[in-house]
Amino acid sequence: MPQHTPPRPICGHCDGFPTVTITTGHTTPTGQRKTTTAHCPACHGTGHTTTPARSHTRIGA
Repeated sequence: MPQHTPPRPICGHCDGFPTVTITTGHTTPTGQRKTTTAHCPACHGTGHTTTPARSHTRIGA
């Protein structure tokens, strides 16, 4: 019987868009724009929050 993994909650700080690319306003000698990558500091670039540990354990059936 397959076990399904419940979906992890989406990060509330980045709304699931954990990594963005920002242009610096400068161009390279070939004419391309220079960019820098930024990651969400709350989820560290995963897009999801960690699930809290369970406080109660079910014993028995």
